[in-house]
Amino acid sequence: MAQRRQHQRAAEPGTPYPQALDAFGERVRLISPDQWDAPTPCTDWSVRDLVNHLTGEQLWVPELLMGATIADVGTRFDGDVLGPDPVAAWTAAADAARHAFAVPGATELTVHLSFADVSGQYYLDQLTTDLVIHTWDLAEGIRQHTRLPVELVDFALGEFAGYGDLSGSGVFDPPLTVPADASPQTRLLALTGRRDRP
Repeated sequence: MAQRRQHQRAAEPGTPYPQALDAFGERVRLISPDQWDAPTPCTDWSVRDLVNHLTGEQLWVPELLMGATIADVGTRFDGDVLGPDPVAAWTAAADAARHAFAVPGATELTVHLSFADVSGQYYLDQLTTDLVIHTWDLAEGIRQHTRLPVELVDFALGEFAGYGDLSGSGVFDPPLTVPADASPQTRLLALTGRRDRP
């Protein structure tokens, strides 16, 4: 996820993180046994790699919200975190992260990320946007449910507003040109170098 300067967008309540977890989880449960090695729009990641990445991100949430640093956690969540039951691993990690952010005051905590100390709200917004983009990547990989919930698309577009070329972060491909009347989902994906399918 592209790093965001915290002053660019004030922390807002109601970040749709639970909905983003649900949208990704819905697609995880649709993965058939023969699709775990299928490619995704993330060039270096298979379906399993992608689910592993998002599961690992959620595993970090309770630790970081409790004040742990990157060094404190170390390599605990490196490598494969899915084990023999990837769906169960995702579900457990997502539930733990959801509960961690549901604790009153979680968004006001200081979170020690690799590049800076940030607010819990900033961290929540970053996680949500990452989930939205990768939910589409997973849907493309399994060729199911590629239309994203409108409120999630709108949130991610709001996060990316004014960023310009996101490829400068080294995380995204260069943006694509789309028609002025393109749908919000098509515009969002184009900002991250992804081409939406009709």
